[in-house]
Amino acid sequence: MRDLNSVHLNGLRAVEAAGRLGSLAAAAEELGVTSGAVSQQIAKAEAQLGRILFERTPRGLVPTDFGLRFLVRLSNAFQELAEAVASARRRDESVLTISVAPVFAARWLVYRLNRFAERHPDIRLRIDATTKLVNLDTSDVDVGIRVGSGDWPGVKSELLLQQEVFPVCSPAMAENLRVPADILKLPAVIDGHSMFSWEVWLREVGLSGAEMSVRHTFNEASLVLDAAISGQGVMLAWQTLAGFAITQGSLVVPFGIRVGTGYGHYFVSSPSRRESKAAAAFKRWVRDEVEQGMRLLDLRAPRVRFDAATMR
Repeated sequence: MRDLNSVHLNGLRAVEAAGRLGSLAAAAEELGVTSGAVSQQIAKAEAQLGRILFERTPRGLVPTDFGLRFLVRLSNAFQELAEAVASARRRDESVLTISVAPVFAARWLVYRLNRFAERHPDIRLRIDATTKLVNLDTSDVDVGIRVGSGDWPGVKSELLLQQEVFPVCSPAMAENLRVPADILKLPAVIDGHSMFSWEVWLREVGLSGAEMSVRHTFNEASLVLDAAISGQGVMLAWQTLAGFAITQGSLVVPFGIRVGTGYGHYFVSSPSRRESKAAAAFKRWVRDEVEQGMRLLDLRAPRVRFDAATMR
């Protein structure tokens, strides 16, 4: 094999991606280039190595015997390189970088950070509030919290809380609510980007097919919550979004009926990186806070719960 300096890194990246993903198209998507560019990079790498790595067949690229052996070592090398870059980007061990959605950061995490600092004064948190699921193998993010089905590719996911939804509104709006059907008399404030609709809850209480009267639609759940707090309408909220406002009394839960959406809050992390003591401590603290929050939410729920046969 020729000297490594004569083999371009871009060509090796193209070879590794095509071999790991099994197609030029998939490799092109990952690398952010065209399939033709990947093909050219592979051809250049083969020329520089002086060895054929793939057979060109009607079914696409098929690794040669040498290519198979080479790809194993190449993939291991890129994994080592990714971990080296991640460790170089990572700050000192006392700083823990957390990636969470902006609405989770603003409506759940911020209110509780003092309690984390009291329990772990030696750990400083760096909060990256974004909806983008970053590459956890190469970024400096130690732990993420995301809402979804938990099957994101290339990450380790651990269930934190099954998401449940329920109506919330201002205390004044709740005064005339006696049975679930009464909620149809109220205007609703809606998150236009929500993963679920009012039908999820209405179906559970025997009102499937009924429609809410929409007053306002927003593109951010946090804005919907503010609208509900200010008395502009009733909102279909979930535990981590509305929990603090409920415990403060600025929102009330008119009915003791929470319905699962099929989604959940998950911790996400790199499957290949060792979990630090700080990350483990943060996750334990979050679980404790979630459990405490759920207990307070249960205490704030109405004493009267409705039988399905009499919900209307």
